[in-house]
This record gives sequence, C-alpha cells and structure tokens, in this order.
Amino acid sequence: MNFKVALAAAALLATQSFAIIGIGGHYTPGLGTKMDGMDKPVNITSDGQIKLMHQGFDGVMQGFGFKLWIDLLPIIDIEATLNFHMGSYDAILYVAESKVSLDPNEAAADPTYKEVPLEIELGGTPFGKANPKFVAMNGDLTITYPITSLPIIRPYIGGGLTYYLNSFVLNPEFVTPLVDGAVQEIIGIIAAADPTDPASIQQASDKAKELGDSMQQKIQDQALDEGLKTSIGGHIMAGFRLKLPIIPIAAYANFKYYFGGDYPEEIDPGNMAAEVGVGLAI
Repeated sequence: MNFKVALAAAALLATQSFAIIGIGGHYTPGLGTKMDGMDKPVNITSDGQIKLMHQGFDGVMQGFGFKLWIDLLPIIDIEATLNFHMGSYDAILYVAESKVSLDPNEAAADPTYKEVPLEIELGGTPFGKANPKFVAMNGDLTITYPITSLPIIRPYIGGGLTYYLNSFVLNPEFVTPLVDGAVQEIIGIIAAADPTDPASIQQASDKAKELGDSMQQKIQDQALDEGLKTSIGGHIMAGFRLKLPIIPIAAYANFKYYFGGDYPEEIDPGNMAAEVGVGLAI
C-alpha cells in the first residue's frame, strides 16, 4: 500500500509541477550600472552667467519587470520579458549674482553664483517634484533550454534579442538650447540685484525660483519632444523556475548578461541584471 502511495506521489510530482504557461512580476536590480557626474559646473551661456552641473549615481539601479513564459514547445521554452530600471541624480543650475565687494572689477571678474536645484514635476504621481531620473527599459525575447527534466525545479540556460529604450541625461548639451531671451532676462535681473537692499535681494530670490520653474518646464517639454532613444542588442541568461505540484504558483530567478544597446556617454550600463519573482503558472 505504501509503495502505491509513493508511486502515485512521484507521478503527481512529475506531472503537476510542470506548467505550460505562466505570467509573473519580479524585482530586477541593474547590477553594476553607473553614471558619471561632472567634476565642475560648465557654462551653458557664452557669458558664463549660467552654469550647469549634474552628479552621478553609483551602485545598483533599482527596477521591476514582468515576464510571460511558455513551456509547451518540445525541447525549448520561450520567455518574453519587460524590465524597467531607474536611477536618481542631482542637477543644479548656477546663476551669477553680484558679489559683495568694494572693487567692481573684482565683482565682474569673479561673481558669486546662486544654486538652483533642478527638480522635475512627476505629473500624475503622488511624488510631486523629484530629482531628475535616468530611466532604462528593455524588452527581451528569450529562447531557453531546460538543463534537466527534474520535477519541481526547472533549471535552464538561453539567450535572445533585446530591445533597449532609455531617457536623456540632463547635461549641458541637452540644457543649452533651452536658454532663450526670457531666461536671459531673468538672469540679468538676478545679476543686477543690490546686495545691500533687502527688496532687491528678495526680487532676485523670486526670479531665481522663476528661473528654476521655467527651466524645469522647458526640460519637460524638450524631453517629451525628444522621446526615448532606442536600439537593439541581445542577452544570454541562466536561471530556474520552481513550482510545487497542484498549486498554480511558480517562483523564478534569472541572471542576464546584455550586449549591444546605445546609451548616453555618461552611463556605464554594467550589462548585467537579476530577476527574482513569482507568478501564476498553469
């Protein structure tokens, strides 16, 4: 009797732990991705009245994704994946102000600068304004080969095509074309402020805020016009799925190495990502 029960249990494990299709969501850190920051502010106007500097981010870009897999085909399986990675960085405008000095020549040659942090309005989200973000997305189509036919756990290797999309970096090349006559007029008012007059200082402060808001809007508009940069590359992958009998839930973990893809020069993509998730498997 016990032998029959054991045999039935083994058959159940061998059949019910196999799912022909599944869909899931996962956490996916972008391993090794870095963004180079600027060493010092750079002029974005020819007269040096306004400068820009952006920082970088180090370490891991956080991300999430979704996956659809099909295990119905003989010998090979197919996965389709969509991943989103994001990293925040600081970007600051430096606007020239009159320097408090008895020597006007010194003030002209060596002005002080007011810092105007650039924040981007995240419309339609609960976050309000936030630091600029570099966003990288990729869609993967992967063919995998199961290494073994063990029940419950399904290890595999594979590879396939990757479609890359990524956003801009808020660098001088992006910002400089956005400086127009209205921006220059605001800069002129800030620079002409009298440091001994509280009303003039307040006006300069208000104008600096107006400049920051104006540049933020221009950046958002330009970003919408520019859209996302796209490119095509590929990837290789190793991973496994885990599914218990009867229960229509599966867990999976993958490691991917990417190649190809076109990124801004400030971005070192790292070319590696992990995926750890769960999903519905039937």
